[in-house]
Amino acid sequence: MTEFERVIVQSFNVFFEEKKFKGVAYRLKQHRFTPQFLDVLVDSLDPDYYMGIECKSISVDKGAKALYFTQHFTTDKNGVHQIERISDFLLRSGRNGFLAVELKMGVGRTRQAYMIPWTELYRKFIKEGILKISVEEIQEYPRIEREGNKYLIDPISWQKSRLV
Repeated sequence: MTEFERVIVQSFNVFFEEKKFKGVAYRLKQHRFTPQFLDVLVDSLDPDYYMGIECKSISVDKGAKALYFTQHFTTDKNGVHQIERISDFLLRSGRNGFLAVELKMGVGRTRQAYMIPWTELYRKFIKEGILKISVEEIQEYPRIEREGNKYLIDPISWQKSRLV
């Protein structure tokens, strides 16, 4: 589990506890030869908080200009792309899906994180054949604000950002 994934999970669980909502965020144990569906799963009786989140980090400070669907996502042994696998899982489970992207800005600079609705990835990659999302495009999606060492959880505003 990456630090970014761990902070997302902790932030959701603190949010549920503080708001006294029934819900839990967790990461499934990853097995060596079995691909996981998503990095973070969130379970709640409230449909706004029933979701799956894939987390990706890119190093803007080291020259990354985009998140590439062929480089940053995997294809399984059957040739099924990770975006297709996750889309299928989200559809079958009824979860809201998101891609959380962390932009590493360099030593001494605050990292930025953005939440992209999964429907956007599906539209871009599967339907339109687009192979990347530029850093500038990522920054047009809702920013996941931080307060101290946790992210502020606001899935309702993340969902309202859908462009589809």
